[in-house]
Amino acid sequence: MKVPEGMTEQQVIDQIMIVVDRIAPRYIFYGYTVDDIKQEAFIICMDALNRFDNTRKLENFLSVNLSNRLKNFVRDNHFTTNDSTERIRLVKPAQLDNEDSLEETFLDDDGYNIDIKDMVGIINRDLPPFMRMDYLRMMNDVYVPIARKVDIKETIKTILEDNGFYEEG
Repeated sequence: MKVPEGMTEQQVIDQIMIVVDRIAPRYIFYGYTVDDIKQEAFIICMDALNRFDNTRKLENFLSVNLSNRLKNFVRDNHFTTNDSTERIRLVKPAQLDNEDSLEETFLDDDGYNIDIKDMVGIINRDLPPFMRMDYLRMMNDVYVPIARKVDIKETIKTILEDNGFYEEG
């Protein structure tokens, strides 16, 4: 491990963990748990240390590098082209639960799934902070009390309606 000047190995690992804990949960998608993404993110940050120069802050360097690598991973592994013009999801997004799936509402006029990254970005932007932890638990099939699930689902539905993704039919 390349240790930047003026830092100890433990300080570098602490900086990496701060970046990983902040960025990795934003890239949770079907088939991967938060821990899976965090492990991959840690490895990505460790690899990036070899390219670090001391002209920037380590945290900023790692944040940009990690975000770009995770975006590329999602793009390269979970999207394909259809008729060389349309982009569609290869895998279905994780649902909030099996009984109350919103999947049918995520289709465009041609019947293709709408880019789930757009919806997740809007949900991440607009979801009240006090709901975020339980929302992430729901997305990873971890127990959340029913009353909290209902509140979060209603909030997400409102967020999607306000942004034109969900309409009562």
